[in-house]
Amino acid sequence: MIHFDYIRVSTTKAAVDAIVKDSKAQWIAGGTNLVDLMKKGVMAPDKLVDINNLALKEIKKQSSSLLIGALALNGPVADNELVRKEQPLLSLALQAGASAQLRNMATVGGNMMQRTRCPYFYNPDMPCNKREPGTGCGALKGFNRMHAIFTDSEKCIAVHPSDMSIALVALDATVLVSGPKGDRRIPFQNFHRLPGDMPQKDNTLERGELIVAVDIPDNKFSKNVHYLKVRDRTSYAFALVSVAAALDMQGSTIKDVRLAMGGVAHKPWRLPEAENFLKGKTASEAVFRQAAELSMKGAKGYGYNNFKLRLAPTSIVEALKAASGKK
Repeated sequence: MIHFDYIRVSTTKAAVDAIVKDSKAQWIAGGTNLVDLMKKGVMAPDKLVDINNLALKEIKKQSSSLLIGALALNGPVADNELVRKEQPLLSLALQAGASAQLRNMATVGGNMMQRTRCPYFYNPDMPCNKREPGTGCGALKGFNRMHAIFTDSEKCIAVHPSDMSIALVALDATVLVSGPKGDRRIPFQNFHRLPGDMPQKDNTLERGELIVAVDIPDNKFSKNVHYLKVRDRTSYAFALVSVAAALDMQGSTIKDVRLAMGGVAHKPWRLPEAENFLKGKTASEAVFRQAAELSMKGAKGYGYNNFKLRLAPTSIVEALKAASGKK
């Protein structure tokens, strides 16, 4: 039995203060990831601070963006009329995640904060630099079929599991946070991090900073979008490789494009070189293949995941074909 204290808070300030005062406290909302980690003995907070009563569930249109509260639930966000109309790529990515039951419990903020599903991380008996820095990466020479092909450090080759985050990084979203030093805005591209020398740190939040909302700027990606998720089964499975593709097209010409991948790195993986290459090009399979080839620079397999070196570029091509209507 794991013993812990449990409290509820009703304001953002109270939520922040509770975490600042207790270094072993954790926020909990849907609990779809944290509770699993507690059951496995990976995380053992002394106190759970329930934030479900905070007024952070609103989805609203602003002058030039769409604001989604951190406690909005994944299922309702995916089905929301504003989201489906203005940011359909986000809706598609959310619908690809987990199961309907989990989507109706998981929050937007929690989705961003979820931790890797690497089996070495989930097993306290195995070496894992993310769970226990300095013990080594069991996946590096172990069973690494689900693992990264892009990394800046072999201290951890685990991948970020969120589908939603792949769409948000492609859409140039901004994360709004509130903490003991005040409020700040973090570009989504800078929110998650590569492992470097601190694989135990998943993101750039400081202690006591609470996600309050995600802000997505207006764009012209309301039509030619696609989220491709390649997985072992069609429900309740994490991506082997996923691709978020959004195109702004004039006839067959690509005026603007956003591309990001999941299942390939420690963070949502944006593809800026491929985006720059595609701008101004005529949509075709040959052009998409060239973009996919550019996207694979620096990719490296670790044995069991070598197939991703072929699967990833093929997936990019298929996602771009689907988004452009060039099937």
